[in-house]
Amino acid sequence: MSTSSDYLHSMFSLAGKVAVVIGGTGELCGAMAEGIAAAGAETVLVGRNVEKAQARLDRIAAAGGKAWFHAAEASSKAELEALLAAVLAKHGRVDIVVNGAGINSATPFLDITEEEVDRILRVNYKSVFLGCQVFGKYLVERGQGGSIINLGSMSGVVPLSRVFTYSASKAAVHNLSKNLAREWAPKNVRVNVLVPGFFPAEQNRKVLTPDRVASIMGHTPMKRFGEAKELIGSTLLLASDAGSFVTGAEIIVDGGYHAMTI
Repeated sequence: MSTSSDYLHSMFSLAGKVAVVIGGTGELCGAMAEGIAAAGAETVLVGRNVEKAQARLDRIAAAGGKAWFHAAEASSKAELEALLAAVLAKHGRVDIVVNGAGINSATPFLDITEEEVDRILRVNYKSVFLGCQVFGKYLVERGQGGSIINLGSMSGVVPLSRVFTYSASKAAVHNLSKNLAREWAPKNVRVNVLVPGFFPAEQNRKVLTPDRVASIMGHTPMKRFGEAKELIGSTLLLASDAGSFVTGAEIIVDGGYHAMTI
């Protein structure tokens, strides 16, 4: 006899699913990958640093999950197509895709170079665009639905000071995600944006100066930074059958930052 707890477990379970986490060697997407693997999905970590990947793979294995690493440049369509081919050769399917590659910069606006603009847009926007294009094509043509989770940012909702190019790149991710959610909803391919508030991570440590931290804490009702593991619950909602009617959403995980005014 099934119980309500069995039902809830099955709703959030990813058993039998295959997930590709692009940016999975980073702090935030790495934690998301751990949660996805713990929920039962075969998980592929995608990045460029094998040492970072191995540390995360060890944690996943220790928790009883299954994962492996594939090295790829997220802004290269050819490498993403090779990634898809490798995953299909190994598992025969892909069900969940996380597009989470990202970099940041705090250059004053009048000092931003064309090289910086090109570099940040290439990593933060083009990689998401191509990830959606390569894996979205597969999911749409397969005809069995799927979930794409793109990493957004509070600066993509409301532009934050000092991170001009980063904010613009993340706003583009939010816009693209909503556009694709509408486009692919008839095919049951869901596209959502997971929106972290302030989580200390490799890409933003250089912009977290003492005055910046004080400003953030003054605007965050919970008065603290987020911990990477606190993204897992929202990730599982978007990846699993529990979120089967959720598409085009911006799931904000920010300790109340977006609700604060004065």
